[in-house]
Amino acid sequence: MRTIPKHESLTVEFKSDRKRLSDGDLVATVVCLANSEGGAIYLGVEDNGQVTGLHAEHQNVSSLSALIANRTNPPLSVRVSTIEEEGQTIARIEVPRSTRLIATSDGLLQRRRLQADGTPQCVPFYPHEFASRQSDLGTLDYSALPVADACEADFDPLERERLRQLIERYNGDRSLIGLSDHELDGALGLVRSDQGRRMPTVTGLLILGREAALRQHLPTHEVAFQVLDGTQVRVNDFYHTPLLKTFERVLEQFDARVEEDEVQVGLFRVPIPTLDHRSFREALVNALVHRDYTRRGAAHVRWETDGFTISNPGGFIEGVTLKNLLVVEPKPRNPLLADAVKRIGLAERTGRGVDLIYEGMLRFGRPAPDYTRSDTTTVVVALSSAEADLPFLRMILEQENRTQRRIALDELILLAHLRTQRRIDLAEATQAIQKNEFTTRAALERLVEVGMIEAHGVKKSRTYTLSPRVYRESGQSANYVRQVGFDPIQQEQMVLQYVKKHGKITRKDVIDLCRVSEDQATYLLRKLQSSDRLRLIGKGRGSYYEPI
Repeated sequence: MRTIPKHESLTVEFKSDRKRLSDGDLVATVVCLANSEGGAIYLGVEDNGQVTGLHAEHQNVSSLSALIANRTNPPLSVRVSTIEEEGQTIARIEVPRSTRLIATSDGLLQRRRLQADGTPQCVPFYPHEFASRQSDLGTLDYSALPVADACEADFDPLERERLRQLIERYNGDRSLIGLSDHELDGALGLVRSDQGRRMPTVTGLLILGREAALRQHLPTHEVAFQVLDGTQVRVNDFYHTPLLKTFERVLEQFDARVEEDEVQVGLFRVPIPTLDHRSFREALVNALVHRDYTRRGAAHVRWETDGFTISNPGGFIEGVTLKNLLVVEPKPRNPLLADAVKRIGLAERTGRGVDLIYEGMLRFGRPAPDYTRSDTTTVVVALSSAEADLPFLRMILEQENRTQRRIALDELILLAHLRTQRRIDLAEATQAIQKNEFTTRAALERLVEVGMIEAHGVKKSRTYTLSPRVYRESGQSANYVRQVGFDPIQQEQMVLQYVKKHGKITRKDVIDLCRVSEDQATYLLRKLQSSDRLRLIGKGRGSYYEPI
């Protein structure tokens, strides 16, 4: 069986060695990967994936790591190993993602990118792209840099007044309100002094800059608000205005299109918007604050038939992935800008704005925010405007009223998962909340204690479903029986009836039929086998049971 990838990708490179790959080409490819996402070079494999093996002069692969270290600047350490594939020996060179810019000893700088057809290529790495790379790695705060050709006259007095008003409106850092303009600029890092000259920083221009100054000094700053009706574009507004003004304009566009209903819960009437305002606001602020201002391209806010999509240039910063988005420590691409926006009050002060986005969507029984369309150059989040699940929302609100405790995000994610998937085990729950098993088990047991979910089975085979009370309060009592399954005697009869009708049954069939775990299905089949009611035919994946 093939153990190496079938195709090249952003992190996989095939190199032919039939005519002996030159040292220069090998080192250049290493540099290309190191200055991008890192990855692996398979030496002895053709571009089409055909394995042809190593050249005789490369059979001693231990010399390759030394060659690469000696021919890169600064020296790069790689790991080289051999692989036997299709009767041939090839070398796997593991290249780490470098936190510094790496060049060949001849001064060649390259980076890796995907072409329009999805195939990778190495391209020159130009000086103007260095800031973007360092920003991605978190080694440079571009937003704190002074703008050399700008001056304080580029600040708009109206934007200063807007800044102070927003601090009041959004309960920002009130210690800022009483400061003079000069003191306020210093407190938020809007200017920097260099040899007695006060120069606006990138953050200063973004927050207070006149539109003409922004177009001149920060031409990459652009925000688009679009309303799409199928393929028709109903609204297509582009803003080059200061961030605070842009923020207010986009929120006005949002508020004008969001409708609101109400639901009665006890003595209170609870508003039900078509899309949660706080979730949208946090997603918008994230797009404005964490975008890469060294890259051209607008931050886009699109209203479509099924909700909003918000995107911004610049992928996730180093260390942030889809698998740790909920738990990774906040790592702003533009720390000074992020801090200023937090102190003004526009963003969540702990840096956990993603939590608020998730909570605002899940509480209403809507799908979780979808970040799956994000890639190395763009972060994209889709917020669904699907109808709120009123029974689910009422259940959440009534539970919080009973316990006088707001349901934690971990618990909300688990309940939302059970609402759609019906059953969950510890491994699935751990993946859903992106935390360790100990924390996940504690969250599950808290929900069991308050009667919102029910546990089935023991130890590794333990699974969870929504409780009978939850199904009853949502008018779905029959679904509880369907999801929880049947008692062991009923399960045995169901399996025997299935075999009588179909002639055989597999373990997967039992899992689907009885809604049990893999271990429980194995136990049930072995019990029927030991009681001479079924016999096992075959081994491994192709095995099945038939009647005796």
